[in-house]
Amino acid sequence: MNRIQEVTQKYEALIVDYRRDFHKHPELAHQEQRTAEKAAEVLEGLGIETIRKVGKTGVVGILKGKEEGKVLALRADMDALPIQEETGLTFSSVNKEVMHACGHDMHTAILLGCAHVLTELKEEIKGTIKFIFQPAEENNPIGGAPGMIVDGVLENPKVDAMLALHVWPQLETGRAAIKEGPIMGASDRIFITIKGKSSHGSEPENGVDTVAIASNVVSVLQSIVARNIGPLDAAVISICKIHGGMKYNVIADKVELEGTVRSIDPEIRNAMPEKIENLVKGVTSAMGGDYEFSYVKGYPPTINDADMTNLVFKTMQDVLGDGALIAEKAALGGEDFAFFAEKIPTAYFWLGCRDREIPFKDFAPIHNPKFNPDEDALAVGVELMVEAAL
Repeated sequence: MNRIQEVTQKYEALIVDYRRDFHKHPELAHQEQRTAEKAAEVLEGLGIETIRKVGKTGVVGILKGKEEGKVLALRADMDALPIQEETGLTFSSVNKEVMHACGHDMHTAILLGCAHVLTELKEEIKGTIKFIFQPAEENNPIGGAPGMIVDGVLENPKVDAMLALHVWPQLETGRAAIKEGPIMGASDRIFITIKGKSSHGSEPENGVDTVAIASNVVSVLQSIVARNIGPLDAAVISICKIHGGMKYNVIADKVELEGTVRSIDPEIRNAMPEKIENLVKGVTSAMGGDYEFSYVKGYPPTINDADMTNLVFKTMQDVLGDGALIAEKAALGGEDFAFFAEKIPTAYFWLGCRDREIPFKDFAPIHNPKFNPDEDALAVGVELMVEAAL
């Protein structure tokens, strides 16, 4: 066992306590007052210079090492999701319809663990570590990273590079994965309103059936990916919300659809608005209806820097051995860490958090009310981040 492992093990129970406290008291985007204050108090207790209210509810800690050198930032997101928890844990959320269903409680606890370990190993730090506790990662399309950037999180001292992780139930605890280039997708939103004409349900010929039009739109939208995107490229169009109709026997005069568009390649992303609108226009026109269309760009793809990726992968090999993996492809989940990646060299990796005894198909995924990551992953995350930092 090396020094980093020894010190991490010393704080492991405390890190678990942090995670359970955050899990029990989740807060939505830009409402992370309690979480932020807890993080700030821990940092101050360690003697780390602490700055509050960066990007509204964000917190920044600055730890200077024994020697002068580069500035490395470690980032964790803090916000929860509007989900009613169903895990049955003794430390389940006490806040109605708010839950840490994406593991940000784990991320925040891991970063506090890093603060403890790096403070104890301060003599080995060659440069400066910035601890960034970021709000509102789930607040697509705005996010929390841009607000922190505007408030100067990358300055004073100027950040040279940044690391972040995300718990990943596709991987068992004790494994981690990374890849150079795109690792997370662009995350955009579409809003479609289909307009028609009401009539009695027994006389559809006297109206324009927006439910029928919407059904065709949803179905035909899939042809964009199937027939306009190359089979080796990644893109997804999903309509996830439909609202229309007021009564079982009245043809609806309006249906509203909302969905998400995910992609990796900038050219594909930029082509999506026109392709989608042309299809919506064609279907609604052919069926006698009208439409309104809005395409809102959200988070860009998260791009890993080559040198930073190599650094992190070497760290993974040192810590995890065969558990270090090169991801075959990017995920299409959105991540506002991408805004940091547009400014400075970054590396973002996936941390395994699934008990090895549970097959992935039986494990509740992120954004699920029963999501419950393995707490053994906390110490693994701390070891990886600290070793990469040193």
